Amino acid sequence: MIPVSVCLETVFTDLPVEERIAKIAEAGFDVVEFWHPEGTWDGKDIRFEAKDAASMKKACHEHGVTISDFAMHAWDGSIGGCPVKAEDHKMYLEQIRKMIAFGKAIGCNKGITLSGVIDPALSRKQMRENLDRAFAKATEIAEKEDFTLLVEPLNTLVDHPGYYLDSTKEAAEIVRAIKSNNLKLLYDVYHMQIMEGKIIDTIEKNIDIIGHFHSAGVPGRAELFDTEVNYPAILRKLETLGYKGNFGLEYFPKMTDHSESLKKIREYLQ
Repeated sequence: MIPVSVCLETVFTDLPVEERIAKIAEAGFDVVEFWHPEGTWDGKDIRFEAKDAASMKKACHEHGVTISDFAMHAWDGSIGGCPVKAEDHKMYLEQIRKMIAFGKAIGCNKGITLSGVIDPALSRKQMRENLDRAFAKATEIAEKEDFTLLVEPLNTLVDHPGYYLDSTKEAAEIVRAIKSNNLKLLYDVYHMQIMEGKIIDTIEKNIDIIGHFHSAGVPGRAELFDTEVNYPAILRKLETLGYKGNFGLEYFPKMTDHSESLKKIREYLQ
């Protein structure tokens, strides 16, 4: 079975990060991921208390867990700026350098990079040119550090209104144009089911540049079972295609017992 990672932001939200790692391991998972290190989701909002690299690494070691990847900046530019805006490029690239260092401190070599939100003062063409330049420069930094950047399109219909990069097609164009093994596509099944559908067809056409997956139930962004997406079929296809990365769970449980929620998802995917 494809290795499954759990986003520690969305489960056990009443616990500190290190205890979330322990609970995820108890539920039968040995890979985690998270959002930006500057804060942690507490079930209602981001609590801006910085994650501690040393204690996270220690907790992972104690429970036999590895860290797959993490978000290097905020989707709306509130942390690390918006790469679609030229005036934010210095801030963005500084954030990339800082986050690569954090990744090395926790033993992680992949990070998620995002486009930021639309600037109404700019044309779509101008924003795309800015984004191309920003991602190209960030990739140069990542190559020198043996680090992989994951470009993530998001849905703009439900969760992220105003976000620039909301299609697989455009994200894939950017990744393919830069032509680097250190820049990959993050394909989020939840977001792209809302925006596009054609999940398996899109995966087949882009598997050569996909470096990670995210998932959640559609609609609702809750557990993966009992929704319109056939996740076991997607995982079977990934095995057939020879995908070697992780498949990330990034959902908000409806079940009050998060341990049981995770266990039930594991059984469903198997």
